[in-house]
Amino acid sequence: MCSDPVPALRQCPTHSLRSQIGERHTRGMSLDQSLDVGIAEELTRCLGPADVAHTLPPACYVDDDVYALEQQVLFRQGWVGVGRSDRWPNEGDFSAFDIGGVPVVVVRSDAGDLRAYANSCRHRGAQVMVGEGSCSRMRCPFHYWTYGLDGRLIGAPSMSETANFDRAEYGMVEFSLAERHGFVFVCLEADPPLVDGWIGDFDTFHSPWPIADLVSTRRRELIVNCNWKPFAEVFNEYYHLPYVHPGSIDSTYNEPDDPEDVVGAYATHFGTTVGTGGLLVTDLDKQLPMMAGLEGRAAEGVRYTWLFPNIIVAVGSEAMWMYELYPDGPDRVRCFQVVCFPQSTIDSPGFAEKAEAYYERFDVAIAEDIPVLEQQHAGLKSPFAKQGRFSYLEPSVAKFASWYATKLLASSQKAK
Repeated sequence: MCSDPVPALRQCPTHSLRSQIGERHTRGMSLDQSLDVGIAEELTRCLGPADVAHTLPPACYVDDDVYALEQQVLFRQGWVGVGRSDRWPNEGDFSAFDIGGVPVVVVRSDAGDLRAYANSCRHRGAQVMVGEGSCSRMRCPFHYWTYGLDGRLIGAPSMSETANFDRAEYGMVEFSLAERHGFVFVCLEADPPLVDGWIGDFDTFHSPWPIADLVSTRRRELIVNCNWKPFAEVFNEYYHLPYVHPGSIDSTYNEPDDPEDVVGAYATHFGTTVGTGGLLVTDLDKQLPMMAGLEGRAAEGVRYTWLFPNIIVAVGSEAMWMYELYPDGPDRVRCFQVVCFPQSTIDSPGFAEKAEAYYERFDVAIAEDIPVLEQQHAGLKSPFAKQGRFSYLEPSVAKFASWYATKLLASSQKAK
């Protein structure tokens, strides 16, 4: 589980079937897609530090072809966050969802580990699992091919007369899954990069907080009519606070620290707060206990982090709040808000009532953000929308833009 000293890594066996499928998907995803020359030129302006870089081209937020390339390059390659380990606390707990347009199911196996599979029946491709819940086995509703939680095909009716049919050869296609710091990551590549290289020196900047041991107490879904990237961007910059949140959370935040120079596919910055970043100023009397062992400046503010491409996290002195982002076309994003506390805090008297005040703060802030995000998206659709420049208050947004541009430009170059 997430608190183990050695984090779990479930890398699927590199057997011939897995390799063939991975290669087939990679070929289909990359060889016929390249960036428009004009967009590619604009993306080169996003490279480099925030004080010299340009913002992403508007087409990267609204264009169908760019969105398709994003799905291929950012979500079907590399590691994608899918939530916290305790999203699936018990054997048989599962969730079915798409990553980069690929149906995936994550399930906790009867051995206790989390596993990820292509959510397509090995018979004729029907989606096996839908939604989320708990199961003892995974059964396709079409012809009742049935799979164990370990992905093995354990039942296939009326196949006795099929020549040379061996159930052992028709298990579910498995993807690599890794757990780090209580987060779960899935990679669809046949030969995934090392997950520890992907998240780099994350632990260097997050070690003061017991992130791996925090327990999820709330999971809330939102559908927002904007591109997925601005939702992540607004979470990671101070620039908008006095204009979008003047009466709610702006007065909570002091000037942020200078951005950290990190290694890995993420960006992070820290800033001190007045009171706690997890409550509205009118609710400071409901503050919950500080995380055990937290001291120094880490106890005086909030660290905001963007785990590229789709996990955004804030960790304060008493709580962690985060969003998982799942693009649904260029114009819509499914977001899951997750709030976590230490188990000792959850067990403390009056926790439920005080926690509601934290949930209210997160809901108030996002309710103020969403109309502006949707208005921004409408403006980005204009053929006259142009690239802009970054403020010093947007370093993490600039870091993502540079990472994003590097990924898309490299993929487009390979496709030529």
